[in-house]
Amino acid sequence: LISLSIPGVPPSGVSVWAQPPGGQVALGDRLVLNCTVATGTGPLSFSWHRGGSGTPLGTGPRLELRHVGDKDSGQYHCRVSDGDSVAESVPLNVTVL
Repeated sequence: LISLSIPGVPPSGVSVWAQPPGGQVALGDRLVLNCTVATGTGPLSFSWHRGGSGTPLGTGPRLELRHVGDKDSGQYHCRVSDGDSVAESVPLNVTVL
């Protein structure tokens, strides 16, 4: 049995979309952010960040904020890693109305 080592494709083309669309959410409502990756092989890990904060808000391809407050507005981005390389999404601006 011969095993071939196939180099992984690093994650790229990371994008974030929001529900409700555009990231405009009423105070107290629910906001769901989804992170999608155009290319990337192997086990990918996801983390969510707001602004310049290094502490992840969550892990996984989906971030759900159940009751949005004033402090939740800002720029959110998703960071995807395959263990070797990291790709980040363009920040999505969340506005609490």
